[in-house]
Amino acid sequence: MTNDRTKRKTQEHNPINHITHNNPEELSLLSLSLLNPPHSSSAMDFHVYGVSRLVFMSSILVFFVGICLALPENLNARSSSPANNSGQINSNSVLVALLDSHYTELAELVEKALLLQTLEETVGKHNITIFAPRNEALERDLDPEFKRFLLEPGNLKSLQKLLMFHIIPTRIGSNQWPTHPESTQHHRTLSHDHLFLTHHEKTGDKTVDRAKLTHPDFLTRPDGVIHGIERLLIPQSVQEDFNKRRSLRSISAVKPEGAPEVDPRTHRLKKPAPPANPGSPPALPIYDALAPGPSLAPAPAPGPGGPHHHFNGEAQVKDFIHTLLHYGGYNEMADILVNLTSLATEMGRLVSEGYVLTVLAPNDEAMAKLTTEQLSEPGAPEQIMYYHLVPEYQTEESMYNAVRRFGKVRYDTLRLPHKVVAQEADGSVKFGQGDGSAYLFDPDIYTDGRISVQGIDGVLFPAEEVEPKKTALPTKAVSKPRRGKLMEVACRVLGAVGQDSRFTTCL
Repeated sequence: MTNDRTKRKTQEHNPINHITHNNPEELSLLSLSLLNPPHSSSAMDFHVYGVSRLVFMSSILVFFVGICLALPENLNARSSSPANNSGQINSNSVLVALLDSHYTELAELVEKALLLQTLEETVGKHNITIFAPRNEALERDLDPEFKRFLLEPGNLKSLQKLLMFHIIPTRIGSNQWPTHPESTQHHRTLSHDHLFLTHHEKTGDKTVDRAKLTHPDFLTRPDGVIHGIERLLIPQSVQEDFNKRRSLRSISAVKPEGAPEVDPRTHRLKKPAPPANPGSPPALPIYDALAPGPSLAPAPAPGPGGPHHHFNGEAQVKDFIHTLLHYGGYNEMADILVNLTSLATEMGRLVSEGYVLTVLAPNDEAMAKLTTEQLSEPGAPEQIMYYHLVPEYQTEESMYNAVRRFGKVRYDTLRLPHKVVAQEADGSVKFGQGDGSAYLFDPDIYTDGRISVQGIDGVLFPAEEVEPKKTALPTKAVSKPRRGKLMEVACRVLGAVGQDSRFTTCL
């Protein structure tokens, strides 16, 4: 009985029974307690269930060492997570070297084109080769009109394609150029076009298309290499887009042509008017070309049709609405134009017929201040938008020069007969008067020669027309002309005989 009771107590107080394989801390504490046992004179110091203390301690140490050796494997397995393969760019990347190099103009264009994330993903997959034009090639040697075209928000895709045309997803060092004279290698770029690498025997120059390699292997990094070139590389598709946009400013639309007129005297067709010079305004005023209101129903002015259609006004309207969305801060204005499909269609038709428009676009903060009363009336959104459409092509420079020269300028709007007043204020252009004024906030958001979009920081409303009070004029009493005494006596005599009705003087 005594042995059974001792065995039961020993099992209850034995710490080994509470050890789990998932708790190595308790195991380490137990091993330390076994290595430094408390000083006691009991029989348990020498034997545990008939096993010597030395053998027991040895088995525990072997068990503990095995668990400790197994733990680092689990930790290493956890540490080797996909975070190491996340594709993040380190400080030794070729992209970091490009941003820190003296090719500042190219680095700024890469940031403006929002290509950093795309290039980081590309570098994470394979090495790249960047052909970097010198700063002078992007500052002084580049056509200012072409540079303005690249920096317009509506041409972001063209800018991205131009920059990716300078990057090859393969590492090509200067020693990998064609060795044979006048031989050519072609490589596919990130823009899915091809660049041709050539080695010229006579001059010994290495070229990329038509650009000479000026600084071969300028920067070399583990994930890529940068070569300096003398000029900008322009793909054919970007050049065609620029030529199309530039041609819109010089080509005039086909003027509306009505039915032939017949001379009623000779019964022959009247001779048509001589052709107008290219770029001249349409024959009809823009107000006559507007869609008639609900109370009027005349036939609309005939527009250009058939194969002579030079302008696609609807595409241009969609283009500038997309530019507003991409520019940011003008989503409300873009939503209104999208929802008012009749207004957008009418703007496109006017542009197709050769008219020009300047859109004063309020930003989102200004549109948020509109109340429900201002928008609840029937046709209120259309009337507000019509007041922000000027039937002229104006840019920031032209409007600012006008207000500086004339002080106040009144521009016609498509909301007849109201005009919007512009004046110079704080070095900018101010529209409207009083509390309802707005400043030119984001100039030249979109300019293509036909449609100009100017961002303003307020919603414009026409000044309330106060009808002058009509003052009652004093009426003058009209007196009948007096007859002489002789005529009165004669009329009396004639009245006595009943003959006064024959004479008008006596009436």
